[in-house]
Amino acid sequence: MRTRLSTQDRRRQLIAIGAELFASRPYEQVWIEEVAEIAQVSRGLLYHYFATKKDFFMAVVEVEVERLLRLTAPDPGLPLPLQLNAGLEAYLDYAQNHKIGFQLMHRSAINVDEEIRAIYDKTLATHERRIVAALGASNATAGIAVRGWLAFIESVCLDWLDNPDLTRDQVRDLCARTLLAAVGFQET
Repeated sequence: MRTRLSTQDRRRQLIAIGAELFASRPYEQVWIEEVAEIAQVSRGLLYHYFATKKDFFMAVVEVEVERLLRLTAPDPGLPLPLQLNAGLEAYLDYAQNHKIGFQLMHRSAINVDEEIRAIYDKTLATHERRIVAALGASNATAGIAVRGWLAFIESVCLDWLDNPDLTRDQVRDLCARTLLAAVGFQET
């Protein structure tokens, strides 16, 4: 039996279903018909909210990116190493809990579609701004080091998800040490 939901609640429901499906399977294996069936709505209603599967996927990606940014938001009241560890813990949680979606976003979708790439680039820029601000550095060297580190952490997480040879703590500590070394951070 169908449940009547407000427009906003229905959209949230569809995106939540999409997030679960895209996190568990590659893009090509997620079918709009299945999403509609799970939500107990017609395919036409789903297309009322999202004109295409790509539009649906982009909405899911945008919601997930907002979640990731919210989860990794720094606490400026903490010393830099603690901010970094908290952000890395949240990032690793996200990567583990949304493994397929994380891999899809970082391996294929960003290379295939300009609009998805724009979302990805905007997210990286937000991470970069946050980290540079936390470092209290505004020089070009810090920006380059942080951008390089963001590529490093992405690569490390993808490798770790495929081959969990290191413990989560080892991955976190490796990433933290690498950033602090790259920017020349010295604890006082």
